[in-house]
Amino acid sequence: MHSRKQYLKEVQKDYLKAGKKEKIKLLNEAQKRTDLNRKYLTRRLSAKTRWESLGRRLARPPEYGRDLIAPLVKTWDIFDCPCGQRLAPLLKTELDRLRQMSEITLTDCQTAKLKTMCPKTIDTLLAHEKEVRHLNLKYQKKNNPLLYQKIPTKMSHEWDRETFGQIQIDAVEHCGQTTAGEYLNTITHTDIASHWWESEAVMGKGQQRTFQAIKNCRELFPIGWNEIHPDNGSSFINYFLYDFTKEEKLEFSRSRPNRKNDNCFVEQKNSQNIRKHVGHVRYDTKKEQEVLNDLYRNELRLYKNFFQPVMRLETKERLKGHIYRKYQKAKTPKRPING
Repeated sequence: MHSRKQYLKEVQKDYLKAGKKEKIKLLNEAQKRTDLNRKYLTRRLSAKTRWESLGRRLARPPEYGRDLIAPLVKTWDIFDCPCGQRLAPLLKTELDRLRQMSEITLTDCQTAKLKTMCPKTIDTLLAHEKEVRHLNLKYQKKNNPLLYQKIPTKMSHEWDRETFGQIQIDAVEHCGQTTAGEYLNTITHTDIASHWWESEAVMGKGQQRTFQAIKNCRELFPIGWNEIHPDNGSSFINYFLYDFTKEEKLEFSRSRPNRKNDNCFVEQKNSQNIRKHVGHVRYDTKKEQEVLNDLYRNELRLYKNFFQPVMRLETKERLKGHIYRKYQKAKTPKRPING
């Protein structure tokens, strides 16, 4: 490369003085002798080429030092761990207020630097903290890990759609815009074969309250239970419910983690039967619980089970990459139970 560099420096003297045709000849000759790419030769022979090394440049000192990481992490926690694009405007508007209320201790210099941070810099400085928290969450001890191993998982295609008494269970939260504090949860139940639906509202996610709601809804069902299938929430996967299924000789299965389709029969009822009528607002009082349970046990259950027809899937097959479904005639949940 040193010899090629010396050769190109001499060719450049003629190249800068030559016309278009002469430049083509010089490029052809240089490409033949050096075996370099033609575009590379064009750039090297131009007037902007620097042949002398400028030496190693000194690294620019970092603008944001390590002293800003701790206050940045604390501010990030205060605003519920947003991304850099969401945190950057908050730093500009809310940092002074946090200092006035003694929520955070900062110097004027640190405050000025935090306000000028771009979203990319914020994400870079918070990268280690996010990684540590992700690892802590990943290796966090699970509740009742042995109990989860005792309860088998069951997927959507494994269900017998003609057998009555297979009950899927789910919880619908009525927390509104925040999950802080205690709020109502609707424990909803659906029979796979008939699509019969029952629900009850409980305060919080306590295991005993959830267990009692399941027992109450079982008494309202017109058919006997053979199996229950909740999701992976700790309000369902506990020894209260596990021992109950053993005593009553009920099968107990659960969904796979983060696989809502395993509980699809009850999941599809959440929108039409609950959200459509009670909305997405927050309910967190005893009076509201009484009103919801009165609705679930009387007008709403009668309307959904006796007057609202549903279509049950009869066959499902895949042909040439397309899925073809055939549905039974629409009937109310009561009609299949009565034959």
